[in-house]
Amino acid sequence: MFKERLEQRLQALKAEFKAGQDMLAELEAKQASLRETMLRISGAIQVLEEVLSEAEGETENN
Repeated sequence: MFKERLEQRLQALKAEFKAGQDMLAELEAKQASLRETMLRISGAIQVLEEVLSEAEGETENN
């Protein structure tokens, strides 16, 4: 009886550990995707700032 309970507890802990590993992998994938998205947004911001800066310079020259 005691050994059965230990084995059940072990199986429950293994299942919980596996679920944690799966969740961690999912979160890491989401984090990587978010970083890529933020990098693209950052690049777009930089381009727009440069275009606006050039436009302001042209306006001042005219």
